[in-house]
Amino acid sequence: MAGLTPQLLLGAYASGIFPMAESRHHRELFWIDPELRGVLPLEDFHLPRRLRRTLKRAPYEVRCDTAFTEVVRGCAEPTEARPDTWINPEIERLYTALHEMGFAHSIECWLDDRMVGGLYGVALGGAFFGESMFSRARDASKVALVHLVARLCQGGFRLLDTQFVTEHLQQFGVIEISRSAYRSRLTEALRVEARFYGELDEAAFDAFMQSITQTS
Repeated sequence: MAGLTPQLLLGAYASGIFPMAESRHHRELFWIDPELRGVLPLEDFHLPRRLRRTLKRAPYEVRCDTAFTEVVRGCAEPTEARPDTWINPEIERLYTALHEMGFAHSIECWLDDRMVGGLYGVALGGAFFGESMFSRARDASKVALVHLVARLCQGGFRLLDTQFVTEHLQQFGVIEISRSAYRSRLTEALRVEARFYGELDEAAFDAFMQSITQTS
């Protein structure tokens, strides 16, 4: 996939496709258009009871868009459970450019001025396309996800695309829908002029916590 630009990448997202690399060390990207798509319904977000207790303790300082490149690189790090990744240097370059253009965002969890987890994705209209997350401390990526959903709800987003269904995401109420159903939801979401809230005050986050479903 030669000559891919940030503008072409935004057009791809608006069409329902996204790029990946075969591995960290492969230079080429290819388009993904899943037959079944993972979606996390914002209106039916589930919060595990134990994670709610963690959020009340507030073990991490949660920031937004203060270390985007570092979050992408954190997501690209090999782990024991995931020795390789689809995030190659070209992915880093493209999404950093989208971030500089105001379309890509990161949520970060910090502990003693050290980033211990986070996630990043792309915002377009009323749709947010989650790309990847990582964690170096207990529940850090989960805390980042909850804060992301709070911002999306506050900003009027209609769609949170998780691309695929994973065991990690199932506890939050992720569902799997057909390609045609996804594109219908995407079309509706792109018509919305949503706002991505980088800063979310404590009152707004508390109101969000009161509104969501608690699960065991």
